[in-house]
Amino acid sequence: MPSSATAPAWRRALEAALPSGRVVADPDILESHRYDHASLVDAGVPAVLVRARSTAEVQAVMRVAHEHRVPVVPRGAGSGLAGGANAIDGCIVLSLAAMNRILAVDPAAMIAVVEPGVINAELGRAVKTHGLFYPPDPASYEMCTIGGNVATNAGGLCCVKYGVTRESVLGLEVVLADGSLLRCGSATIKSVAGYDLTRLFIGAEGTLGVVTQVTLRLRPKPPPAATLAAFFPSMAAAGEAIERIVHDRTPALLEIMDRATLRAVEAWKPMELDTDAAAMLIARSDAADPGAEIERFAAICDAAGASELAHSDDEAEGEMLMAARRLCYPALERMGSTLLDDVAVPISRIPEMFAATEAIAARFGLTIGNFGHAGDGNLHPTIVFDARDPDSLARTRAAFDALVEDALRLGGTVTGEHGVGLLKRGVLAQEIGDAGVHVHKAIKQALDPRGILNPGKLVPD
Repeated sequence: MPSSATAPAWRRALEAALPSGRVVADPDILESHRYDHASLVDAGVPAVLVRARSTAEVQAVMRVAHEHRVPVVPRGAGSGLAGGANAIDGCIVLSLAAMNRILAVDPAAMIAVVEPGVINAELGRAVKTHGLFYPPDPASYEMCTIGGNVATNAGGLCCVKYGVTRESVLGLEVVLADGSLLRCGSATIKSVAGYDLTRLFIGAEGTLGVVTQVTLRLRPKPPPAATLAAFFPSMAAAGEAIERIVHDRTPALLEIMDRATLRAVEAWKPMELDTDAAAMLIARSDAADPGAEIERFAAICDAAGASELAHSDDEAEGEMLMAARRLCYPALERMGSTLLDDVAVPISRIPEMFAATEAIAARFGLTIGNFGHAGDGNLHPTIVFDARDPDSLARTRAAFDALVEDALRLGGTVTGEHGVGLLKRGVLAQEIGDAGVHVHKAIKQALDPRGILNPGKLVPD
């Protein structure tokens, strides 16, 4: 795009510093890069979009932005659910999506080195050919990027056994606010050299630096999994089964759906689910003898009072059992506009969080389907509402706040895997306290003294 004599000095400097075509100002393209997938949060109008293709180009953008004090909003696939990638007025939206190369896979060391725009599922398929496995698997794994996963410390179904993204990140290359380049971490499993700067940037949502390269830990590819589905007449019984399973041994996956979600899924895609059950629990094993472990989980569920059990060590049948869980969110979306929450509570408090969700749904006259990762207490109560009705919107906002408050009351957290972004910035201080707010601000000031990196996100007021 040619420079314009009437453009601001920073934009002319940006165009001069980058190859032709990298800086985009087309209004239709800018519109498609204003938002992520979050509901009920605002977005501004960016001045330009930059489609970076290398670390050097990201450095060039940050040098110009730092010199001219122009805000920069880093962006991957835009699949986030907290408004962390939403633009602000007059900003540079810095897209890393085109930096999508898998730079190296070392089967012997069990590591991969990737650019931030690599799609999560594509990495998984690439390392599978080496007999390896990349565990983090967000629901959006077919579209979300590794850079975005790092920015939000994303989770997924496998977190109960393999942890969230931070457990798979060994090292980072990060462009700082002034354009300087930082390399932190290493390619080794163990490293305690200095402050843990790698983890500082994981989950920072682009407020401290722009990740341009990631060194990832891979695992040996597990054997074919066995799967269990169990229905329970009460949430207390389901909670008892959850506690017994995770205390007995760590499943590869342990998911839960409540009655409202079961009914939404069955109404859309009939599977003969027990829609009178209070909850459905799905467990999966990828142990050396997965069939035996699933039999053990089935016995635990039976002892806890399960009303119905189905399990299989056949992969195809296992996927059929998993189908209901994968349909939770789209089934609720069919019922109206949705606002998906992301809270986590101690495993022992899961039944109480489900009870609180039901009470909030009744209090505000809303449908709230609750489902999530039972093995680590990370739940996704999803409010169904009418976005055209101001009263419905008001009740939805109030219900969302009440869900977060109840999660904190039960000793939990305001976000388990989706991040803070704009959606929960206002409530973060309730969780981290005054000292936590002070530390957040001090770190932000130290690394981004001009406040240009993703301003208005994550860091509390």
